Amino acid sequence: MRPSPGIGWLLALLSAVLQILCFPSPGFYLLCWIALAPLFVVLIDRRYSPTLLRCVLLGYFSGVVWYAGTCFWIFHVMHTYGNLPKPVAAGILVLFCLYLALYHAAFGLLLGWATRRRFLANARALLLAPVLWVAIELARAHITSFPWDLLGYAQVNNLPLTRLASFTGVYGLSFVIALVNSVLALGFLLPRERRTAVAFVGVLGAIALESGVLVPYPTPHPDHTAELVQENLPIFEGNWSPSYYDLTMAQLVQLSSSAAANTRAPGSALIIWPESPAPFVTSDPRFQHWMTALAEDSHSSLIIGALGVNAGPAPDKPLIFNSAQLISADGAFVSRYDKIHLVPFGEYVPFRNLLSFAQSLTHDVAEFARGKQRDALRIDGHAIGTFICYESIFPDEILQFARNGAELFVNISDDAWYGEYGAPGQHLNMARMRAIENNRWLLRATNNGITASISPLGQMVAAAPRNIRTVLQAPYSFESGTSFYTRHGDWFPHLCAIISVLALLLCILSGRVMPGPDLTR
Repeated sequence: MRPSPGIGWLLALLSAVLQILCFPSPGFYLLCWIALAPLFVVLIDRRYSPTLLRCVLLGYFSGVVWYAGTCFWIFHVMHTYGNLPKPVAAGILVLFCLYLALYHAAFGLLLGWATRRRFLANARALLLAPVLWVAIELARAHITSFPWDLLGYAQVNNLPLTRLASFTGVYGLSFVIALVNSVLALGFLLPRERRTAVAFVGVLGAIALESGVLVPYPTPHPDHTAELVQENLPIFEGNWSPSYYDLTMAQLVQLSSSAAANTRAPGSALIIWPESPAPFVTSDPRFQHWMTALAEDSHSSLIIGALGVNAGPAPDKPLIFNSAQLISADGAFVSRYDKIHLVPFGEYVPFRNLLSFAQSLTHDVAEFARGKQRDALRIDGHAIGTFICYESIFPDEILQFARNGAELFVNISDDAWYGEYGAPGQHLNMARMRAIENNRWLLRATNNGITASISPLGQMVAAAPRNIRTVLQAPYSFESGTSFYTRHGDWFPHLCAIISVLALLLCILSGRVMPGPDLTR
C-alpha cells in the first residue's frame, strides 16, 4: 500500500516536535533517541519523498518548526527589550526560523540525494546520516555562528556518555544519538520480517545509553568557595539617578561583604558579580570607590561584570566593551576581559548601513566594541578563564581559555533577557558542557538565574533559586590538566565533514539508481 503523501509531512512535523521536547523546557531528554528517526525515514523512503525537492522541503519544514519551538524566546527579546511591536517581533522570529532552517534543508538535500546514488542507495544512506548530521551542526557553528541546542546537549545529564565529550566535544554525543536514531529508522524501512529484530536492537541500544542518567555523580571534593552574587536587577531600569545608583551599590556591597564574612569554607577569597543591566562602568570613580571598598573590606578578589571603556577614534566616541573586571584584594583594578563574541542585534547591528531599521535594538544597550584576546585573569597565582553570556555556546572558543592556562572557568551572564521559559535552562546546559569538555570547574554567576557551581563532570554542585537577590556559596577547585578535546579541539566534527564530502564524491562517481521503493538494497 502506497502511503499518503501527507504522512511524510506529519513525520517531519513529529520529528521537529520530538526534538523540541528534548530540551528545557520541558526537558524530556530521553526522546532524543527517537527524535530524528521519523525525519530519517521520510527522507530516505521515496514513497514519502519521491523527488529531491520533496526531501529539501520536508527537511526545511522540520527545521522551521524546530527553531520556532526551541527559540521562541527571540520574540520576547525583540518585543520587550528591542522595543518592537508584536507583529514586527513575530516577523523577526519567523525570518530567523526560515533562515536557520536552511541547515535542515541542506541535510534533507544531501541525505535524500545520497539515497538516489548507487554507492549509498536507499536504506544504506543511513550509514551517512549520523556523520552528515554532525557535519551540518559544525556548519551551524561556523557559518551562521549559532550552534544553539546541538543534539548532544540533550544528554548533558548522562554521566557515562558525557565522558565522550572530553574527547570529541558535544559533537560526539550528537553522533551517538543520531546513530541510534539511524538504527531505529532502519527498522521501519526494512521488510516486515526483518523489521522487528533491527528495531529491537535500536530500542535496546537507546535504553542502555539512556540508563546512564541513573549513574550517580561521585562526591566532589572542592577546596575553595566563591561568592556568586545574583543581583536580580531589572532590565532597562530607567531611574539610575545618583541616589538610586548609590543605594543599589550599597545593598549589593553589603550583601557581598556579609556573605564573605559569614562563610567558614577554606579558601573563600573570590566574589563574582554577573553581567549586569546596571550602568556599572569601570572608569566611573563611583564604581571604582565601591569596588575598592568591597575588595578591601572583604579581603577578597573580585570579578565584576561591568562596561569597560577605552579611548576611541574621537574624544566623544569612546570604545565601550562588555567586560569582566578583575579587582585584587587590595582594591587595585588589575586586568579586564572584554567580550569577543558579541550578540548580533543585541550588542551590535551587523550590516548597519543595510539594516538601519534595526538600530533601535541596540539603542538602550549601546554599540559594543569587540575584545581582542582570550587571556585568563590571574588571581594569587591561578588563572581564571572568564567568558560572558552568549560566548558559552561556542565550544571551540571556550577551550582557548584552557589552552591559555585557565584552571577555572567563570561564566557571567544576564539571562533575564530571555524571559522565564526555555532559554535559561538551555543556556545553562550548554555552559555545563564546556566544563565537561575541558575538565574544569565552572562558576556561573547570573543576574536573575540560573546561578550555579558546576563540577568538571557537569554536575550541578550548588545552585541558587531564580529571580531573587541572593549570594550562592559556590564550591570549586582549580584544575591544571587538559583534556583530549582541549588539546585537539573540533577534530571529530571536522572528520565527519571530511567523511561526508568523500562519501558524497563516491556517490557522484557511482552513478544514479532508478527510483523505486526497494529499500533493502
